Amino acid sequence: MPMDRSSSWGSSRSGSEGSSSRIRASNVAVLSIECLKGSSKAEEWTCDMLQTGDIVEEIKIGNISITTPFKNGKSGVQKILHNSFKSKETSIRVRVRRGPDEFAELMACIVPLSGGKKQYMLRAIDDPNYTVGFVDRTEGDCLALQASRSSRMVSALAATKLHDGYVAYPWHKKMQEVLTIPNSSCFLSILFLPKASETIAYRYNDLEDTLSRANAWHTASQASGVPILFMNIQTESLLTKISGETASSTVNAGSLSDLMDLANVSLYGFEDYHGVDIGVVRAVRLWYAPIGGEVPVEIKIKEGDEKLGFAIGRTEEGFIHVTSIIDQDEDSPSTRSGLSSLYIEARKARKKLIISRISNQKVLPWMVSPEGAIRCYDTVSLSQKLSLHRHAKVPISLHVFAWDQEVAMLGNANLRTQTNTPVASHLPQETQTAQTATANDGPEFRPVRDTAGEGSFRFHNFSAPNNWV
Repeated sequence: MPMDRSSSWGSSRSGSEGSSSRIRASNVAVLSIECLKGSSKAEEWTCDMLQTGDIVEEIKIGNISITTPFKNGKSGVQKILHNSFKSKETSIRVRVRRGPDEFAELMACIVPLSGGKKQYMLRAIDDPNYTVGFVDRTEGDCLALQASRSSRMVSALAATKLHDGYVAYPWHKKMQEVLTIPNSSCFLSILFLPKASETIAYRYNDLEDTLSRANAWHTASQASGVPILFMNIQTESLLTKISGETASSTVNAGSLSDLMDLANVSLYGFEDYHGVDIGVVRAVRLWYAPIGGEVPVEIKIKEGDEKLGFAIGRTEEGFIHVTSIIDQDEDSPSTRSGLSSLYIEARKARKKLIISRISNQKVLPWMVSPEGAIRCYDTVSLSQKLSLHRHAKVPISLHVFAWDQEVAMLGNANLRTQTNTPVASHLPQETQTAQTATANDGPEFRPVRDTAGEGSFRFHNFSAPNNWV
């Protein structure tokens, strides 16, 4: 097929002219946007936000409007920003072009660029995290950047890191206002230290033995009527200095090969860089909670109150509980406060009425020693404290374990309306044992210390019908 040379030449010449014009246009210097810091909003990559490569068409500061081309490019604009910042005219509106006919605007304020002398950047008014600056580019470079927007978004996604930091928190206010009992947690636990071996000197029973004792304590507490639930159990490492036979008899944790030997031991040692033998004791912490939470009871004292109207004792597991109440006196402090009603309801549910706090201080068992003794509160000191409240006419704030959610929700107010009282024949067996301590200090009682047994002191000639005079 013959070729049309004239047509070919003409089209070639017009194509060359178009290509030249595009090249000249692509080499035109323009003022462009450079994103310095990303936005915290999801709209950062939408068309409404300024992006790297956008071509600046207009800058408006106050009543001054400057349009492209900008004299001296970036340096000329920086001088304008410097003068505006000095004159405290920091509000700025920037209009940019993206592609041939797409425009966007940014309302911002002029702020100094850190590390740059007389250099300024723009911070978005509606998002302080979004900042941009000005750079000199050719129009071709800007169009290429705009075309690479998708790939730059992927790159930005890969390069973006999550930042963390510290923020202030009003701990004192929250602990006063949010907690049911101000400045006191509702988390209850007891720590079991490993028991010293009875057969081998300087050795301790293994971890399984400690876990078993924790399990036995919790199960026995529930069986005795303490209304608690198991929450969690964990090992807790305690550091101590060891020497002599204890150091030589413990498992050494000097290398990774020794780790298998540590699986069930309750004490292992290692030597620090000063040559001191350090022992790691693996204790067991058992977390528990009352079935229905803790119910507050306020016992108010008035003139003429000779007794508080209830007696306290301690279980083998170390819990303080109400062992008996006065059932003839409708005006006793225990009856007025609702404590007697709670005790009656606990008896009906076959539960003990456990006192968990006195004046917001926990009075629960909290540790078991290597000898197997339970660290708990003495009923003598508790009785003395309660009696002093009565003498000083200072109200007594108690918290008791609730045995179901209904009791916890009803609380103290509804229980005060209950008038049922137990008969003398139904008094609990604990009131007839040597483990009972009274919250009343009447002259007919003759307390004697009994530190060897489970009770803190015992009453002689204790007879239920004759003790509430």
